[in-house]
Amino acid sequence: MNLTISGHHLEVTSAIRDYVQSKLERITRHFDHVIDIAVILSVDNLTEKEKRQKAEVNLRMSGKTVHVESQAQDLYAAIDTLMDKLDRQVMKHKDRVQDHNNESIKYIPEGERSAA
Repeated sequence: MNLTISGHHLEVTSAIRDYVQSKLERITRHFDHVIDIAVILSVDNLTEKEKRQKAEVNLRMSGKTVHVESQAQDLYAAIDTLMDKLDRQVMKHKDRVQDHNNESIKYIPEGERSAA
């Protein structure tokens, strides 16, 4: 798994890097088939000071690419909501991959078996 953490109008300190890596452990614990993760942290120069901190992630896994972004007043809060959203998306993808709708031949009723 390749991890890239970059900052836009922001210096990525070791504390922020460690915080993001600790939060990403939850994602990799749920789903092992992650190929590449790119995290972009930025500060927008808006006139309102409400939601200036922005965090976004592009996660490539086998079969799908997930893009999630989050904005908040605090960078750590933006990272927390980002990881919650990303966790939900990864779990949804994992459920779709593991959902096997194919039933065994011995459990299909007789009438349907002859038609198939």
